[in-house]
Amino acid sequence: MKRVHKKASAALVTPPSAFSDSGSRWLLYGQNSRREEAFKSPPPHIPLSTYRVQFNRDFTFNQAREIVPYLSELGISHLYASPYLKARPGSRHGYDIIDHNTLNPEIGTHEEFEQLCASLTEQGMGQILDFVPNHMGVQGGDNAWWLDVLENGQASVHSGFFDIDWMPIKAKLHGKVLLPVLGNSYGAVLDNAELQLRFDAEHGEFVIYYFEHHFPVDPAEYPQILAYRIDTLSRRCGLDNPVLMEYQSLITAFRNLPARDESSLERQTERRRDKEVYKHHLAGLVKQSSDIAEFLEENLHIFSGVAGESSSFDQLHHLIEAQAYRLAFWRVASDEINYRRFFDINDLAGLRMENDEVFEATHQLLLQLVQEGKLDGLRLDHPDGLYDPEAYFYKLVERCSRAGHAPYLVVEKILAVNEQLRSSWPVHGTTGYEFSNLLNGLFVVTSNAERLERLYKSFIGEHVNFDDLLYRSKQLIMKTGLAGELNVLANLLSKIADADRHTCDYTLHGLRTALAEIIACFPVYRGYISSREVAAEDRYNIEQAIAAAKRRSTAADTSIFDFLRDVLTLSAAEGKSTTYYEQVLSFAMKFQQFTSPVMAKGMEDTCAYIYNRLLSLNEVGGDPRQFGVTLSAFHRANQAHAKHWPHAMLTTSSHDTKRSEDVRARLNVLSEIPAAWRLALRRWSHANRNLKRSVDGMLVPTANDEYFIYQTLLGIWPLGEPDANEMANLGFRLSEYLVKAVREAKVYTSWINPNTDYEDTILAFVDTLINAPAESAFLIDFLPFQRRIAQLGMFNSLSQTLIKLTAPGVPDIYQGCECWNFSLVDPDNRRQVDFSHPRTLLNALQTLATQTSQQRCAGVRAFCDTLEDGQAKLLVIKAALALRKRWPEVFQQGSYLPLAVKGDYAAHLCAYARIDGGRSVITVAPRFFAQLLGEAKSLPLGEEIWRDTAVAIPFHGLDTQYTCAFTGKILTPFKQLSGWRLPVAQVLADFPVGLIFVES
Repeated sequence: MKRVHKKASAALVTPPSAFSDSGSRWLLYGQNSRREEAFKSPPPHIPLSTYRVQFNRDFTFNQAREIVPYLSELGISHLYASPYLKARPGSRHGYDIIDHNTLNPEIGTHEEFEQLCASLTEQGMGQILDFVPNHMGVQGGDNAWWLDVLENGQASVHSGFFDIDWMPIKAKLHGKVLLPVLGNSYGAVLDNAELQLRFDAEHGEFVIYYFEHHFPVDPAEYPQILAYRIDTLSRRCGLDNPVLMEYQSLITAFRNLPARDESSLERQTERRRDKEVYKHHLAGLVKQSSDIAEFLEENLHIFSGVAGESSSFDQLHHLIEAQAYRLAFWRVASDEINYRRFFDINDLAGLRMENDEVFEATHQLLLQLVQEGKLDGLRLDHPDGLYDPEAYFYKLVERCSRAGHAPYLVVEKILAVNEQLRSSWPVHGTTGYEFSNLLNGLFVVTSNAERLERLYKSFIGEHVNFDDLLYRSKQLIMKTGLAGELNVLANLLSKIADADRHTCDYTLHGLRTALAEIIACFPVYRGYISSREVAAEDRYNIEQAIAAAKRRSTAADTSIFDFLRDVLTLSAAEGKSTTYYEQVLSFAMKFQQFTSPVMAKGMEDTCAYIYNRLLSLNEVGGDPRQFGVTLSAFHRANQAHAKHWPHAMLTTSSHDTKRSEDVRARLNVLSEIPAAWRLALRRWSHANRNLKRSVDGMLVPTANDEYFIYQTLLGIWPLGEPDANEMANLGFRLSEYLVKAVREAKVYTSWINPNTDYEDTILAFVDTLINAPAESAFLIDFLPFQRRIAQLGMFNSLSQTLIKLTAPGVPDIYQGCECWNFSLVDPDNRRQVDFSHPRTLLNALQTLATQTSQQRCAGVRAFCDTLEDGQAKLLVIKAALALRKRWPEVFQQGSYLPLAVKGDYAAHLCAYARIDGGRSVITVAPRFFAQLLGEAKSLPLGEEIWRDTAVAIPFHGLDTQYTCAFTGKILTPFKQLSGWRLPVAQVLADFPVGLIFVES
């Protein structure tokens, strides 16, 4: 029976167990009435703007409440909060949640949260929460669900919550979870007495401790401890002692508990109930009898062994072997891990959100906050990790709608170049990485791509083929950090192959190799095939990957790739049994969960630290192969956004970006000046050649490292004349960053195998550069070049900030980025923000706004002379957000009209209008300032710079008035034969960017 290839209908019967959750069921069977009902509730509250804050123990609910008035004055409509549900103690980010239904006590109490919500309401603001449906924090002994799984294995009530392969390839792991937490091999850790058996007398539980980790002992195995040396206890108490008999009876009761692999639900329930009764009984006996308490204490001491005496740990070893987990050296994780993780992080275990029970258990507090009106929207973290993202989105929208109102919903989806967000998803858009890269590309001179490539190749002495680099990087990830997940997939595929006589000759090794080839060649992060549909774009991406894999394969028989194509597109299941179909579907959907982390780790966390042609392009969601964006392509993309995703989030910096918006704005200048950049590199490399040292027979830093370092210094060098404290801080930040960068690159060092000699040599090189005397050959040449880049970068930043605030979508401002912010990847971009400086600047802007237009012009013009204080950027944000509040319909519903620019410097301007009815807002954003200004140190203002350049105004009317949002000045268009125009010299007379509101 043909099950897929087009949208399923009620007439199409698919095995119910293939989609056990309600979201899939009502999507598949077309329960339109239920779907329509979900969207009939009060519509979502679309933000006008958001401000992202990072909560942790150093930035709490109370501290957030203190800045709410400031954010309101700035013009922010919604606080955009990082996860604040209960996470692992000491978490700096909140993505390692251990309890979805409790607030993080390190961030604040329930009362303090209520006070924050009240402050937001008082200011007329709402709240967006970053929610994590894909995974939970485990290990460490603080996740109750995970501990339940470790204690009871498959019989745990929570065993279906986590994505665990209970029947992996290695027979010794059947029915167990691999826990790669040990700092050395298991035998060495055991013999060193680092594993300690303890008894929790209050709860009657035995636990194995390893530093901060603790692992519960299966109650059915308690008799190994309780009955050990029982004759000793019998002699001590006397055979007819009723307490002893009670104790012996309890041992028998523990021994007779249903096994962990018991499949009967009734027997599982019996185990869960009885084990707690028996534990309570044991606690009572220990409290009642000092003989039993002393006896158990002696046994614990014996089990814990004597360091250096291997045989003394035999009893503890046998006990550990009998558990529902295997304790292992952390290096084992890459090969044998049998639970799905967030990327390759062992402490974050994947949730089976497709299970209705998991959804209900993890969304109680969230839905309560929606019902109480405390949350207007959600940002969904890593939806590509979910088994069926679309079904989850629909379920979430429906449940939120029933609780109160449909949510504003954005997803952290990374789109590849030319990939479109699925139109069937009930979301408002992505979190904005594709916009960030689109906008960044506008300030890169596309015509200089080849010149920069030649320059880069010449400096590092080799050509880097990015396609090959990405392929190799993805293969490396699958051979190291994610090898275990690949093994799980290969095992599933092997079972499918074995089930058909036409494919049973394919070996596990051959299937694993072919699978890795296809994933390494997969062109996007993941597909979205489900029991409902195999979309044309999914089929196309699979075909592309198969074709590329065949070209790269050295196998004599490539038919194995055809088999994989049929499995991935579900074609292999046509005409087969229900059981076979379910296996194929499960494999295809788990395959999709795996390709995303491989792409992310291969592209963002490997290639982005190796291919250094222009670092501003090496961004989350970016593709370094795409050297900039043409103006026409930029306009087309924004028109598409206005039509299809008018409320998607627009970001330029986030907690995940590799570099902040202001760092990228600086580095983009290099694309304008390849000749000057080439000469500067030559001079700096010559000046610093004697600082290099030999490590393992090569000079360090390598030429590629050096190229990376110089760009990094240009990007984050402090403004003005930094003092000793600022330089010391710069040195600390660079040291932390460069170690992370070279380890992520995985060329000469890595997180798994650090080469400290190599790392220390790089740090010494950089430390010498930044702490060199002012008269050193390097600094004498570097500083003037850097200051010029910094000034031009600020102009770039003003333009990109204005565009973000006026383009179709919801602009987000990342904490601290309302002023200049020169941050690198986390943890650098998650540093605590000092809000006193922007508050002071905002107060000055409030005062300026009350003055006459002439005074405002002079004040705004003065900001250009003191660009380094950040007031110019804050002005752009304040003015644009005020306009968004004044005319929300223009920005939320208005069309996007590219405006033609004529004149000598037309190529240096991006101009467009947002139009709704009789109201319009015009954005005029210059670019390519280095080419515009040349070597002159003048500001990009007035007729001297812009001459005859003008912006066409096709919607001009006789009674139309044009007002500058920054100064309040009325602007005067002029008429030519071709129509009405606004002279850029007038628009940009006092400030480097133009924001004009137009009304009759």
